[in-house]
Amino acid sequence: MPGTPAGARRAGEPDAPIGVLVVDDDTRVARINAAYVAKVPGFRVVGEAHSAARARVIVEDEAVDLVLLDHYLPDGTGLDLVRDLRQSGHHTDVIMVTAARDLATVQSAMRLGALQYLVKPFTFAGLRAKLEGYAELRRSLAGGGEAEQAEVDRIFGALATAAGPVELPKGHSPTTAELVRQVLMAAEGSLSAQEIAERAGLSRQTAQRYLKLLERGGRVRLSLRYGETGRPEHRYAWLPAGRTGG
Repeated sequence: MPGTPAGARRAGEPDAPIGVLVVDDDTRVARINAAYVAKVPGFRVVGEAHSAARARVIVEDEAVDLVLLDHYLPDGTGLDLVRDLRQSGHHTDVIMVTAARDLATVQSAMRLGALQYLVKPFTFAGLRAKLEGYAELRRSLAGGGEAEQAEVDRIFGALATAAGPVELPKGHSPTTAELVRQVLMAAEGSLSAQEIAERAGLSRQTAQRYLKLLERGGRVRLSLRYGETGRPEHRYAWLPAGRTGG
C-alpha cells in the first residue's frame, strides 16, 4: 500500500513549492528530468544525485518532499535506497522513474511505498501528469480530519496512472487547450462553459469546443445541474489523474 505523502505531514506549513530530488546515474538524463520538473508550476529542484550515496546526503541536508528515483544506480538499486531511507526514518515520497519494467521490481516498489512508477522513455507530458497527480494528492491530504468514501476514492484516484495528453485535431491550438486546462484545475468545483470562457479570456463558443475535446479525451467530467427552469446547465470539472468520466 502506498506510504503517506509528505504533504500530509506538513499540513501546518505555508504553501511552498514542492522540493524534488532527481536521482539518475546518467548525468544527462538527470539534467533533462530536472529541467522537466522546473517547468511544472509548484515544483522546484533541490538537487541532482547520480548515486545512492549522494542521494542520501541530499535528503539529510535539504528539504526534499519528493524523489524522482532511477532504479539502476552505480552503488546499489533505487529500491535499496528507499529501504535505507525508511529505516533511517525518512518518509520522503518517491516516484520511480526508470527503465526497469519487470513486474518483480514494480511490485517491490509498490510495497516500499512508491507513489508512482514511470517507465523510461517518457515525455514531458507524461512526467507532468505524474507530478500534477502528486500535487493534487498533497492538497487533498493537507486539511487533515476524516474522509468519506468519495473523498478516499478521489485521493486514491490521484495515485493512479494519468491519462495521456489529448490529441488535438488540426486547427486547434495547444495554447488554448492549456488555458482551459489551467482554469479547470484551479477551480474548487465544476464550472459552466461561460465561467470557463470568462476566466480564460475566450469566447463561450471557443471554450465549449475545447471542453468537448477534453471530455472526449477523458480529462474532463461533464455533469448536469438542473435549475428552476428545468433546463439543465452543463458543468465541467477536471478529472484527477487516473480517473475517467465513466
